[in-house]
Amino acid sequence: MSEKIIIIGGGPGGYIAALRGADLGGEVTLIEKENLGGTCLNWGCIPSKIMKNSADLFLKCLKAGKLGIKIDGNITPDMAVLMDRKEKILSSQRKGIASLLQSRGITVETGFGRIKSKGLVELTKEDGQKIDLAYDKLIIAVGTKPMNVPDFPFDHEKILSSNDILVLDNIPKSMTIVGGGVIGCEFAFIFSALGCKVTVVEAMSRLLPLPAVDEACSKLLLREMKKQKIKVFCDTIVTRADTTGDKVGISLALSPFTDNPKPQKLKTDNIESDIMAVCIGRTPLSKGLGLENIGVSTQGPGWIPANGQMETTVKDIYAIGDILGPDKIMLAHVASHEGLVAAENAMKNETDSKSTMGYEVVPGAIFTMPEIGTVGLSEKEAMAKGFEVETASVNFRVLGKAQAIDEIAGEAKMIIEKKSQKVLGVHLIGPHATDLIAEATLAIEKGLTAKEIAHTIHAHPTLAEIMGEVASKAIGMPLHG
Repeated sequence: MSEKIIIIGGGPGGYIAALRGADLGGEVTLIEKENLGGTCLNWGCIPSKIMKNSADLFLKCLKAGKLGIKIDGNITPDMAVLMDRKEKILSSQRKGIASLLQSRGITVETGFGRIKSKGLVELTKEDGQKIDLAYDKLIIAVGTKPMNVPDFPFDHEKILSSNDILVLDNIPKSMTIVGGGVIGCEFAFIFSALGCKVTVVEAMSRLLPLPAVDEACSKLLLREMKKQKIKVFCDTIVTRADTTGDKVGISLALSPFTDNPKPQKLKTDNIESDIMAVCIGRTPLSKGLGLENIGVSTQGPGWIPANGQMETTVKDIYAIGDILGPDKIMLAHVASHEGLVAAENAMKNETDSKSTMGYEVVPGAIFTMPEIGTVGLSEKEAMAKGFEVETASVNFRVLGKAQAIDEIAGEAKMIIEKKSQKVLGVHLIGPHATDLIAEATLAIEKGLTAKEIAHTIHAHPTLAEIMGEVASKAIGMPLHG
């Protein structure tokens, strides 16, 4: 008899778990309260990249004359058309996921799933109808939502969440983004490119203050923001937002959270913008899920801890994706792999060896302008772990392809272990860095040395040559860099 598996949440973790569970012979039911694809497809990865594509194209049009293309007439963004294109793409992607699920014989239920008791989930449909669904194994993939700050809560008109930004029907004249992390930096470049005057406020000493992002990337990104006339306040927090006037009056103060021992004094403690976008984190969607009914433990505001097999504190109950919280890696592609592991383990017998999730080699992709791709350890992380390291950096401007496409801003940095010359980390900021990081990911996964990468032939003229260039420099035999 096949296992009955219920999965709550149809994002990149949940629907991938459903597909793998069905392929392994499980009787799978997937519960999703909104749209298939979760935050990534509907409110994150995909819609923001659709907007970035248009922003990139707009910038190219503005400099077309320099590239030998004459464009007559005005060139202006059209948010209505952009939003319509976005919705068409999202709809197509949702249909694609639904088709995949249907082809595997997976039952998809729309509504809110709540754990009623051991082995039983209560489904509340949109019309209020309640249905009990039985399970042998349960996978929780409910995800997160934008964090609301009590001092300046979302009003969805002048104080916006990252979700609100993705449905704007116009380009504001000015925008202040609270949070210089991944989401904040991506939106800063998109809206600046489309003609908005953007200010970024970050509580830490640098943009992208993430351990996995090397400080060299943050420095270069700050330089590129300044080139785009994006104002940046690091070591700074927002204490208050006044929405009573035509604009948002924003009060600033020195950050008590900064890691900068000597932060500079603020040049101003008040700024104003048409809107303020708050992009400083996510909060779990575990409330009301009924975890207490089966004894599943949570941490902090509701994160669900899970072991390497993705099992929670309760046997046969698994958790995957962003609901695991910042102790794990909150990325869509990580959620998908966690989904594979959870589904495989849910379908195994007690005596079978279990699948285990690995977090050591996870690529990061940040769609700023220029893009950032990271994998492995940063220089600071490697040193903290006790490695004796050597580093090498090469500018993208040395590549003929970068010159040809007029995208020369950027740098590749490689961190290697001095004794073995194994690659510990690669950090790229430059054109198509999010695609180029794949080679570095495979290299670190397979334990390759810088010499092995340097002796790998890279096609010319391509941006992929940056890996050969930086690897050659790392072994003391620089080519162009």
